[in-house]
Amino acid sequence: MYMGPSDKSKIMYTSNFKSAQNIAFEPKKYRTILHCDANSFFASCETALHPEYKNVPMAVCGSVEDRHGIVLAKNELAAKYNIKTAETVWSAKRKCPELVTVRPTYGLYGEMSQKMNRIFYDYTDMIEPFGIDESWLDVTGSQRLFGNGREIADSIRERVKNELGITVSIGVSFNKVFAKLGSDLQKPNATSVIPPDRFASIVWPLPVSALLFVGPSSVTAFETIGVRTIGDLACCADDLLSQKLGKNGLMLKNFALGRDFSEVTPSGYEPEPKSVSNGMTFKYDLETESDISFAVTYLSLSVAERLRKHGLCCNNVAVTMRRQDLTTSNRSAMLSHPTCLFHEISKTALGIIRSNLKQNEALYSVTVHAEKLTRQGENDFQQSLFPFPWEEKYKKLNSLENAVDNI
Repeated sequence: MYMGPSDKSKIMYTSNFKSAQNIAFEPKKYRTILHCDANSFFASCETALHPEYKNVPMAVCGSVEDRHGIVLAKNELAAKYNIKTAETVWSAKRKCPELVTVRPTYGLYGEMSQKMNRIFYDYTDMIEPFGIDESWLDVTGSQRLFGNGREIADSIRERVKNELGITVSIGVSFNKVFAKLGSDLQKPNATSVIPPDRFASIVWPLPVSALLFVGPSSVTAFETIGVRTIGDLACCADDLLSQKLGKNGLMLKNFALGRDFSEVTPSGYEPEPKSVSNGMTFKYDLETESDISFAVTYLSLSVAERLRKHGLCCNNVAVTMRRQDLTTSNRSAMLSHPTCLFHEISKTALGIIRSNLKQNEALYSVTVHAEKLTRQGENDFQQSLFPFPWEEKYKKLNSLENAVDNI
């Protein structure tokens, strides 16, 4: 029985995470990509610092007092009680009354992540972080020095364990999507290889949720059309996928067929953002005008600073408001001119909140978004004999805020 795509086209093509191009793939262009995923990273770091945690069920949890009382990571003993990441501490304690809860030590995690990446740099400079505890490595050009993909992965695992006291699971494949999937196949401290000539027999029997970027809502949509495994997705008709999931459905099908060949982006490269946001859940609900104003000003300062860092201005400001009953609403407003000034962003955000918040209604959390971004160079004001008053004021305030950034 034929198990390839419905159009009988070749399985291998070049693509990136956003699109797929029908370019025939040549065997000599196979790359070797590793995805290194630290096992229970926060919990492993705490155990490396406190060896006594090794023999007890332990979880790193957010602060209950600050209303972040969820499980951030758990060790293997806690996992045996079916404790899940993002589960509430209260629920985890019900499953395992003797669970030891530990506050996160954030400085420790950043330090361990840097040490882990320094080990990666001994093998290649083509490293793309995917969060604090995960990275893709392109070792195609390193194999003459260090061996094949599996040998490099095993060497990295051994060094991380011996030098840092934590473990990593590593997926080895010919593209980023399957390397990421491979790192999830065996845990903890394991190497899984998904070769280009046998990927279908390994990948296609897996549930569709194992594929990168397939979330709960996508799983639900797939189930309505009978797609339960990655193999089902690979053989699904394009028009049906487009109807249910739009362009994302076709992109995910290409992933299932091994058609992703996006490049590993070297560390240090920072793509230009499409929007800039900052949000916070506060210790206490924001009830008064002064509390809300202070919170929005604080968030807008960060948003504006990041806009200027990238040389960008926003044309639209949006606010996400979460109320006491945890209902969420999103509202936005267009600006009269592009800006990267915090006082203009905060003024607009406060106006949105005042227009949409009922009297005596409190806010649980707030997020300020700067959207519809343009380059600052595109917003230079035309020389005019009679400039608008706001133009002169904008230039002065922009110079002031840039000076503060430099300080």
